[in-house]
Order: sequence, then structure tokens, then C-alpha cells
Amino acid sequence: MPLDLARLDLRDALDLAILMEAEAQQRYLDFSKLVGGRYPGDAADVFKLMASYEEKHGAQLTARRRSLFQDAPSRVSLEMLDDVEAPDRGQPRVFMSARDAVEVAIRSEEKAWTFFDEALRQVQDPDVRALFTELRAEEADHKKLLTARLAGLPAGPDLTEEEADAPGSDAG
Repeated sequence: MPLDLARLDLRDALDLAILMEAEAQQRYLDFSKLVGGRYPGDAADVFKLMASYEEKHGAQLTARRRSLFQDAPSRVSLEMLDDVEAPDRGQPRVFMSARDAVEVAIRSEEKAWTFFDEALRQVQDPDVRALFTELRAEEADHKKLLTARLAGLPAGPDLTEEEADAPGSDAG
């Protein structure tokens, strides 16, 4: 059943945001395994770092939800929001560069920003509007941080063809 954003209350909105963070965290962890870790700062490390950010943000939202609603059951499920913030499943590839991984993360933050921006057009509840406005701003901040990190990364592939084909290389 699709989620009716116009009917969200604050509890549902917090549950939605928590699920979004959990989905993104798991996707980044999956990506880190798919691309494989070869050296410090590679694409796998970028994805692990992003997973840790999603985990931290999810924990903050969970604490906030618990303080407001204790252990009230969630009425929102992951099936209602697939791929809202999580990076697209087809993005990772073996030997992708750290730069490529950061670009994947930037697109994910842009996707989440767009979700909250579009949701704000439908949401009526003032508390939900305030939460979504806050979350949209956080997504913009995340994009700025990632863009700054991107500026410090070299352009081009992770490995040259010669490096990938070299004897003893995991790529060859």
C-alpha cells in the first residue's frame, strides 16, 4: 500500500524517516561488499562511511521518536517507501573509484532532498512539515559536505588498465 503523505502524523513521519535511514544504511553496506575494499579511502570505505552517517542519523531520529511516542507500534513499513533515500541498486561496480562512490552518495542525498521537498507540498500537519523541512535541510547539508569531499578526490578511474591487468592484481 503506498504511503499517503497528506495523512501523515508526526509519529508516522518519524517512522518513515527512520526507515529511510535504515534502508540507505543497509544499501551502503551492501555496496561496500560489492565493490570490495582494496585500500584505505577506496569506494568501499566511502560506502562504509555513508552507512555510518545513516546509522547515526537513524539513531538520532529513533531517540526523538521514543521520547515523543515511547514504544507505540509503527504503522509505516519499508514496502511503502522503497528507494526514497537509498542509493540506486545499479550504481556500484567492482573497481569503482572513491570519486564515483561519492558521486553515488551525492545523487542519493539529492534524491532524499527531492522526496522531502515534494512531500512538503502534500503534508498538512505542522509538526510533520517542520520535521520534513528539517530533514530536507539536512540532506542539503550532506550534499555540501560530499561535494567538498569530491573536490579533493582525483578524477578518473580507480585503477588504470595497466594496474588492473598487472600480474597479482585482484582485477586481472
